[in-house]
Amino acid sequence: MIILDGKKTSADLKSEIAESVKLIKSQGKKTPHLAAVLVGTDGASMTYVGAKVKACELVGFESTLIDLPEETTEEKLLQEIENLNNNDSIDGFIVQLPLPKHIDEQKVLMAVNPDKDVDGFHPTNVGKMTLDLPSFLPATPYGILELLERYEVETSGKHVVVIGRSHIVGRPMSILMSQKRKAGNATVTVAHSRTKNLKELTLQADIIVAALGIAEFLTGDMVKDDVVVIDVGITRVDDATKKRGYKLAGDVHFESVSKKASFITPVPGGVGPMTIAMLLKNTLLACENKE
Repeated sequence: MIILDGKKTSADLKSEIAESVKLIKSQGKKTPHLAAVLVGTDGASMTYVGAKVKACELVGFESTLIDLPEETTEEKLLQEIENLNNNDSIDGFIVQLPLPKHIDEQKVLMAVNPDKDVDGFHPTNVGKMTLDLPSFLPATPYGILELLERYEVETSGKHVVVIGRSHIVGRPMSILMSQKRKAGNATVTVAHSRTKNLKELTLQADIIVAALGIAEFLTGDMVKDDVVVIDVGITRVDDATKKRGYKLAGDVHFESVSKKASFITPVPGGVGPMTIAMLLKNTLLACENKE
């Protein structure tokens, strides 16, 4: 069994991006600049945004954090997005989700200039991805593809079962893995909360992408020998033995599934670190596109 080490792979990627940034600067070209918009004080969102700002510093990017209070109106947020769209110094930006309930997430995401949408959520980029045209890929699926490629996991002709149909992970993952690409050419089944024969499907799967957000849902009796398992979930589970009172668990019951798997991602340290690395890669691409 081989661990798909997202922490190490993302560090390698960041080193490669840092080298690209050094070259760009030596040629007198513009330094890539990523901005992040944070509304409110959600603990997980603040942690994620902080990690993104830190990653920018590490690779030599410029970064801007726009920190808005919880009571910010939708109109005010849309104005901030318009300012970022019109700011030539900023190559790409993200609006950290979730947003407060009084703000329409879809309206906000639609307002982002697709050329600066380094999260890959805008319908223009989703449409281009679906048609296999150059676009910004959603960072988490993009990170999974990168992991599969770098560990030379064979996907061509394999049966992939994606559990979950979110616009952020499940649906784009199913499209990307069926396309003609290095980590692609697979036959893909999408399973979700209404799927009746889920265990039957997962037992047939050569590769499973678990992205449903239920802690330790996928267990050893649901997978076959030599399966490749990508665990996208991360949930806080109460654990009195831990100093902080909880542990982080994925959608996969690691102990039982890892005994059968040929490749598996850990939680934490698997898919999570790759998401930030691919966001940086998209920002570099946005900067190069402007050049």
